[in-house]
Amino acid sequence: MNRFDTHEVFNQALPFGDVDLFRCDRALAEGLAREGGGWARADLERLGVLLGGAAVLDLGRLANEFPPRLVNFDRTGHRVDEIEFHPAWHELMRLLIENGAHSLPWEAPRAGAQVARAAAYLLFGQVENGAQCPVTMTYASVPALRQHPGIAAHWLPKILSRHYDPRSLPVEQKRGALVGMGMTEKQGGTDVRANTTRATPMNPAVAEQRFGVEWRDAWSLVGHKWFFSTPQSDAHLVLAQADEGGSAGLSCFFVPRYLPDGTRNAIRVQRLKNKVGNKSNASSEVEFCDAVGWMIGQEGRGIPTILEMGSHTRLDCVLGSAGIMRAALCHALHHARARSAFGRPLAEQPLMRNVLADLALESEAATAFALRLARCFDVGPDGAADPCEAALGRILTPAGKYWLCKRGPAFGAEAMEVMGGNGYVEDGPLARLYREFPVNSIWEGSGNVMCLDVLRASAKGAEPRDALAAELALASGRDPRFDAYCARLLDGLRTLATGEFGARRLAEHIVVAVQGGLLLRHAPAFVADAFVASRIAVDVGGAFGRLPDGVDCGAILARALIE
Repeated sequence: MNRFDTHEVFNQALPFGDVDLFRCDRALAEGLAREGGGWARADLERLGVLLGGAAVLDLGRLANEFPPRLVNFDRTGHRVDEIEFHPAWHELMRLLIENGAHSLPWEAPRAGAQVARAAAYLLFGQVENGAQCPVTMTYASVPALRQHPGIAAHWLPKILSRHYDPRSLPVEQKRGALVGMGMTEKQGGTDVRANTTRATPMNPAVAEQRFGVEWRDAWSLVGHKWFFSTPQSDAHLVLAQADEGGSAGLSCFFVPRYLPDGTRNAIRVQRLKNKVGNKSNASSEVEFCDAVGWMIGQEGRGIPTILEMGSHTRLDCVLGSAGIMRAALCHALHHARARSAFGRPLAEQPLMRNVLADLALESEAATAFALRLARCFDVGPDGAADPCEAALGRILTPAGKYWLCKRGPAFGAEAMEVMGGNGYVEDGPLARLYREFPVNSIWEGSGNVMCLDVLRASAKGAEPRDALAAELALASGRDPRFDAYCARLLDGLRTLATGEFGARRLAEHIVVAVQGGLLLRHAPAFVADAFVASRIAVDVGGAFGRLPDGVDCGAILARALIE
């Protein structure tokens, strides 16, 4: 080396890429088979190779580095309210849609379809979570739209299409369609009953003359939305106060971007949100200036109608957080295996092994829980849901969204610290992943809302509590610490002694108990024992790297990322 050449690069890990994301994740493959989605393994193996390619992984960076841009007017002065995206965004969306991330469970009833989709979503979450937002809402809109036969017949073929069509056109001219959501207003936030957007029924004769007889039940909306997700979508489900004959009630409306007569709907995009993370995805503020919509469900029952959509979007918050955890773990462990300090690789340093093994446990437990939760949403070949699974889902969905999403930011910070300065700079992936974590906790109901939903599910009847007890009983007798933990949890659920003040602890304990039961039943003993010793025998605590003596870190880390 020339004595003036000071920039020889050594002791740096190569970028994590060109890996098989499915093959390197043993917990994902095992969970897929266990929860009933094993028939999709070949497709997921193909997807794991595709998504693990360096070029595909880099799409997430590009889509965030070049975020969407709002164009309110065209060059001739016409109002258009178009959103322009970098080509990387469109490629990510194409991959998601073509692989059925929005449609698989709805295409034909099949046992394990929700689990197979969840496994694919965990893989996609390792590439870019922002592009999953419009796909999640499109997926979740299907049960709500089926309540309106006319809209369902006209729109569902395009919504369930595996063609990604980003063109701004009436739905009749498109090969595929996306659906977004608009609930939040300036003054309301979580308290959607405070919404002021009003919907007034149009004169049926006028609506019929303009739109045709099948669209004569139109409403006119005036108001605003403080967060209007994915304004580029072809339609949105919107909450507004229905006002007819002096009676009012918060109702759900289907508001398309283009109306049946081919004209643009009067939805004015005021600006795009400048968010902490989730930069690739467009979120906006809008005004409705006599926008036209059609009521979905019963008048005054808008919250229950849109909550059916919300239960599926909350599932995806769990899947999204688990996917980002997996991505952060892979980057951190890959770095630690290649980077040396004090004469040996970081991954062989005892204290670092504790941190990495702790992160690996958290990620595997999140994956196991996410796939188990997806099975709660599954239906059989006859299209019917298992009542016990549905009851379990009513309590696990809000609990899981609270705890897994809450663990995310701490997980991301620890993974970033593993990589040191290389993790803290924008050149690498950890900064983007770290900023992405909080949105899954905030969106679709914050942590406190989720914990209150856990209380409501527990108080409404014995079915959710009995379903949880049955799930935990499957692992009873394997570890006395687990059995004692579950006994205390179930006793608390029966009495709800904690009340609102202790609802966060309750939700946390539900998820940790289910995770512990899954690992005790299905994971290697060195994984299950370490999880019980660090999460059940003691409180979780505020930092990773607190595993007790005797944990087989080497076995955990060898399982965590197969290279």
